[in-house]
Amino acid sequence: MLLTTEDVKKIAYLARLGIEDHDFDSYTKDLSGMLELMTSMNGLDTENVAAMAHPLDQVQRLRDDAVTETDQRGHFQAIAPQIEDGLYLVPKVIE
Repeated sequence: MLLTTEDVKKIAYLARLGIEDHDFDSYTKDLSGMLELMTSMNGLDTENVAAMAHPLDQVQRLRDDAVTETDQRGHFQAIAPQIEDGLYLVPKVIE
């Protein structure tokens, strides 16, 4: 699939990219080459090709779910400007 300079200008506008006018020919050539590569790869037969890796096959290393800090709620609320019923009171931001 060959892109035109107008196609690349539209893509750049939609992606909010600031491309200089003298660079559009280069971008058009490069993007057209990438699309041609994807088109040719799409035509390959991969039916009998086994996947080399997949992120869902790996086991995640997780830490033990254990409490590692002491409860300091009383200390933090003692130095808070305003609290009520164990909750922090903050100024209203949205009217």
